Parts: sequence; structure tokens; C-alpha cells
Amino acid sequence: MSREVSIITAKKGWSLPDLAEVWAFRELLWILTTRDIMVRYKQTAIGIAWAVIQPVMTMVVFTVIFGKLGGLPSDGLPYPVFVMTALLPWQLFARALTQGSSSMVTLGGMMGKIYFPRLIAPLSSVLAGIVDFAIAFVILLALMAWYGVWPHWAVLLAPLFVLAGLASALSVSLWLSAINARYRDVQQAMPFLTQIWMFLTPVIYPASIIPDEWKWLYGLNPMVSVIEGFRWTLLGAEAPSSQTLLLSLTSIVVMTAGGLIYFGRFEKDFVDRL
Repeated sequence: MSREVSIITAKKGWSLPDLAEVWAFRELLWILTTRDIMVRYKQTAIGIAWAVIQPVMTMVVFTVIFGKLGGLPSDGLPYPVFVMTALLPWQLFARALTQGSSSMVTLGGMMGKIYFPRLIAPLSSVLAGIVDFAIAFVILLALMAWYGVWPHWAVLLAPLFVLAGLASALSVSLWLSAINARYRDVQQAMPFLTQIWMFLTPVIYPASIIPDEWKWLYGLNPMVSVIEGFRWTLLGAEAPSSQTLLLSLTSIVVMTAGGLIYFGRFEKDFVDRL
């Protein structure tokens, strides 16, 4: 009785990962994504309630320190709502970035036993944060109702900015996960990187306080337009300028394209290095 044998060979040189192959393994992507969600809260006393506690407590601390004591502006909006609206996409991005950058190491044992497209590792880690975001979003809506802030028609565009945040996290995760497979310094640098990145993003302050001559540089941070856009769609705050949107979109496209090429170049070596 004959058996069909598939021979998998490593790609040579610089090349993009096979996206069609990733689609063929979409069921595994779903399994790994749900696994990441379940493992995160396994053996915790309050389980998924952490998805609510973390942004709420962070919002309270930021409101007291930066809103009350620091007196940072909030474009005329209640500061708790102002900062909570930014914390949701920011924490989605930061969690996806942290988990995605370590995904190759986390799944290293599985990679040594079975074959699957390596791109699935960072992709599943990035997608796992959507559940936490959805739960915290309900709390944000309740907070908006408490302060009498209601969304307008632009709320229909909110998912686009959420997707842009996920794309930003994936683009950076592609670089960092590939580097982390070679050098573990990435894991040590992640807390510092995410903390500095947050202060370079309009989470606790409005982007309107940035001087005009620096806004082109500020706009290269893709999370600027994500958070500004998310605030605009929900709170009616000032919409991101066309220049900021263009710069952020360009950053996402360039980083994603470069990340895919870099990831594809070294994915054949991941198992040996892990």
C-alpha cells in the first residue's frame, strides 16, 4: 500500500512567507489563538475579570496622577473617559506586541515536532488580545454613559482603527519575534520598550499639545493615528489629520512588508536556534 509523502524544504535567500500556506493552516491558527486565551487565565482566582480590572485600575491611577495632580488637558472631555478610550487600543497593542515578540520561543517545542507555517506563531499571539479588548469595551461604554458622552456616526469606523492597531502590533512582532529567536535580549527589553512607546503615544495627553513642527515626526508612530482615530469615532474628539493618517499608514505598510521579508529570511533557522 503506497503512501503519499510530502517533502518540506527550507527556502533560500530573502523571500516572503507563504501567505497561502498560512490560510491553509487557518484551523491551527484558530486553535493556537484560543489556546493563548485560555492559558492566560488558567489557574487564576478571578479569571477573565482581569480583562476589566487592568484597564480600569490603570485608568484610575492615570486620572489621579496625570488628570488631577498633573493637570494634563483632555480636549474638553472627562479625563477618565478620555484616557480609558486610549487605554483599550493601547493595551491591545502592548499585549499583542509582548506576546507576539516571544511567540517563537513559546512555541519552539511544537515547532521541533510538527511542521506549520512559522508566521502562525506571532499571528495567533496578536489575535488573542481581541477577547480582552471586547470585554473592556463594554466597560468603556458604561463609563461613557455615566459621564453622558455618546458616540456619533463615526463609531462605525472604530473597527478600522482597531485593525490598524493589530496590524501595527503584528508588523513590529514580526521583527522582534525573529530577533528574539536569535537573541533573548528582546524579552528583557520589552517592558522598557512598551513603557517608552506609551509615553510617545497620546494615551495620557491629547496629540494637540504637540508643536506643529514636530507633528510629522510624531505621526510616524502608527499608534498615534490609531488612538486619535479611536477617540474621534467614540467621543467626537478631534480627528487625526490627513498627514498623520498618511504617515501612520505608511509606517504600518513599510514595517509590515519589511517584517515579513525579515521573518521569511530567517524562519528556516528558527527550530535550530530555539
